[in-house]
Amino acid sequence: MTDRSRLALVVWSVLVSQVFLYPGLSETVVALGGGDDILAGTWFLVAEFGAFVGCAVLWGVASDALGRRTPLVVLGAVGGAASYLAVALSPTLGLGFGVVLALRVVGGAFTIGAFSLAITMLMDLSGGHGRNMGAAGTAIGLGAALGSVVGGQFATIDPLAPLYAGAALLAGAAALAATVPDRGPGDGLPVGTLVARVRDRPTLLVPYAFGYVDRLTAGFFALTGVAYFRDAFGIDAGQAGLTLALFFVPFAVLQYPVGSLSDRVGRFLPVVVGSMLYGVAIIAVGLAPTYLLAAGLMVVVGICGALVSPTTMALVTDIVPSSGRGAAMGGFNVFGSLGMFSGFLVGGLVTDAYGYLAAFLVAGGLEIAIATIASGAVRRITWESATATGS
Repeated sequence: MTDRSRLALVVWSVLVSQVFLYPGLSETVVALGGGDDILAGTWFLVAEFGAFVGCAVLWGVASDALGRRTPLVVLGAVGGAASYLAVALSPTLGLGFGVVLALRVVGGAFTIGAFSLAITMLMDLSGGHGRNMGAAGTAIGLGAALGSVVGGQFATIDPLAPLYAGAALLAGAAALAATVPDRGPGDGLPVGTLVARVRDRPTLLVPYAFGYVDRLTAGFFALTGVAYFRDAFGIDAGQAGLTLALFFVPFAVLQYPVGSLSDRVGRFLPVVVGSMLYGVAIIAVGLAPTYLLAAGLMVVVGICGALVSPTTMALVTDIVPSSGRGAAMGGFNVFGSLGMFSGFLVGGLVTDAYGYLAAFLVAGGLEIAIATIASGAVRRITWESATATGS
C-alpha cells in the first residue's frame, strides 16, 4: 500500500468516525441524557467542532515547528478514540449531558490533530497538488458516504453503537498512521516565523473562505438536512443515512479525477462555477416536493461539491511552501471547522425560527455569494500559480 493510500485511509477513518453519529443523532443524544429537540443535537455537534476551531492551527504550528507530523497524527487519533469511548460509557458511569459535552470538546481537540495533519502529510507528497488533495477529498467523501449508511444502521440497533464503532476506527487510524514515513520540513522553524509566513500570505483567505462555506453546507446537511428528510418525508435513521450517501458517494468518487484535472486546467472553473452550481442544487433540494426528487437532487449536490473540495485544498498548497503547510492547512481547517460549526447553528437556528425552506435558501445562497465575490481572486491566484510553474 502506498503512503498516499495509507494517509487517505487515516483521513477516511476520522471522517467515518464523525459521520457515524449523524443519521441517528437524535436517538444518540437522547440516550446520552440530552433533549429530543434539534437544538440538543446542535450543541452535541457544536461542542466537538468548537474544539476543532480552537486547536487546528495549534496542531499545524506544532508540526511545522517540530519538523515532524507522524507522532502528532498518532497522538490525535489515540486521544480521539479515548474520548469517543468515554462518551459511549457516560450513561453507565452516571455522567450528565454537560459532562458529555465537555468530553466532546476534549475529543475534538485531539481528533482535529489527526485529521488536519494527515491531510498535511498528503500535501508533503510529490505527484501534483491537485492529485494529492483529490486523494484527501475522496477519503473525506467516501468516509462520509460509508459513515452515513453504516452509522444509520448502527443507530437502529443501539443508539450508542456509532460511538463505540468510531472509537475503534480512530484506534485503527492511529496504528496505520504510525507506519507512514515522516516527510515533514526537517528541523522545523520557530513558531513566530511560521505565523508570520502564513500571515504574510493574505491570498490564503480565498481558499479559507471557500473552505468555510463548503463545510458550512456539510454541517447543514449533517444536522438540518437529516432532520428535514426525516420530518418532511417520514423516513427512519437507516434511510436517512442512505439518503446522505446519495450526496457523499458522487462527492467522493469524483474528487480524485477532478483534483488531477485541475492540475492541468487550473482551479478557476471547478472552484467558482462548481460553487455556484452547488448553491443552486442545495436550494433545489429544499424546494423539491417529493422524496424521490429531493433524493435525486442530492446526487446533483454531491457532483457539484466534488468540483469544489479538492481544488480548494489544492489552492492552499499552491500558495504556501512545504515549510509552512502544517500551519496553513491548520488555518484552512479552522475555517472549515468554523463552517461546520456555523452550518449546525445556521441550520438549527434558522429552521427553528423560520422553517426548513428558509434554512436551505440561506445555505445555498451563501455558497453562491462567496463564489461571486471571490471569483476575481481565484482567477488571479490560478494565473500566478501557472506563471510560477511555467505552465
